[in-house]
Amino acid sequence: MDEKKQIREQMLVQRDKLSIAERRQHDMQLCRRIEHLLDARNVRTVHTYLPMGTEPDIAPLIAKMLAAGITVVTPRALKKRQMENLVLRSLGDLEEGIYGTMHPAGGHVYAGSYDLFIIPGLAFDRRHYRLGYGAGYYDTFLAAQPGGYKLGVCYPFQFLDRVPVEPHDVPLDEVYW
Repeated sequence: MDEKKQIREQMLVQRDKLSIAERRQHDMQLCRRIEHLLDARNVRTVHTYLPMGTEPDIAPLIAKMLAAGITVVTPRALKKRQMENLVLRSLGDLEEGIYGTMHPAGGHVYAGSYDLFIIPGLAFDRRHYRLGYGAGYYDTFLAAQPGGYKLGVCYPFQFLDRVPVEPHDVPLDEVYW
């Protein structure tokens, strides 16, 4: 657990040190890569995070998905490592949740399947394991999702040779950095 804590702290510090220009350039490249994946996989339903703090800003991509008629679902963190998955209709109609997260205001709960999951994290490794913030929300959620392509997103320095793994950790299909 100490190793995880050290990696988390290190990644947060490094992420916060990125200049706005570096962040914007990487975010644009990341959005373009994901757009190509959306087309290649004929994605119609996406579960994605809403960026907060210094996470990769994929809001322009989310806006494009909404404009293209793709169903976009975002999480609302609940207690006990549970998420409520709400349909996003507009990036302008959000409300604040726990841990400083945002979610659709008055959102409709989505209970269908997903073609793609876009997942943030503090670190990822070559085996496609993810180190998140430590609350376990995504591991719990992804363990119950047998289908859908699981894509992690991060900045290049967040892609490591190895992150500590526990039995409940769910590997992703790919990581873009």
